[in-house]
Amino acid sequence: MFVPHQYREPDRSWMVDVITRYPLALLTVNGTADQGPLATHLPIIRDPQWTGEWADGLSGALLLGHMNAQNPHWSALRNGDPVLLVFTGPHAYVSPTVYQTTPAAPTWDFTSVHVHGTIEKIDSPEQTLEVVTHTVREFEGTFGADWDMSESVDYFRKILPGVGAFRVTVSQAEGMFKLSQEQQPEISNRVHESFARSQCSRHRETARLMDQLP
Repeated sequence: MFVPHQYREPDRSWMVDVITRYPLALLTVNGTADQGPLATHLPIIRDPQWTGEWADGLSGALLLGHMNAQNPHWSALRNGDPVLLVFTGPHAYVSPTVYQTTPAAPTWDFTSVHVHGTIEKIDSPEQTLEVVTHTVREFEGTFGADWDMSESVDYFRKILPGVGAFRVTVSQAEGMFKLSQEQQPEISNRVHESFARSQCSRHRETARLMDQLP
């Protein structure tokens, strides 16, 4: 991903924040000449068995995900394949009317993290079940209402044949945090205010990130 200097993350915690707060990623692989590139949207979590620290570039981190096993993308994956996970954080359109100056051009402020790594397909039914339960536990704790899955685990076991679970070992990651840093302070402040006043939660989340810029 091309990231101009002014749009690089202030520190790696910004990338970690996007991965954990916006975990619906786009998993992409090159595919074959006949298939072409393959892409699937799916939820991604940190492997809870990985106890390492998020290093610079997130190298060495372990991530877990799963998809429908009937998806042609699943059958095309091979252990050791290079993959790209694309996470998208807050983003918002910037109208030139916000700048209150001419000439001007519209743009789109956005946040994104590209995670490169290699994939390992998980064949064991028990390990696949662990990926599913870890995912439920993670998202119920963060986004849900702490739903108790204990009475549904047997149901999970019944649908496991249709689940393709995998682990990604991260080789590197790049973050793009385009938040009007190229503008003069008075103009970027106007952009921030327009986002903060918006009724759209995505715009307000973008303003929250702008508040954290150095």
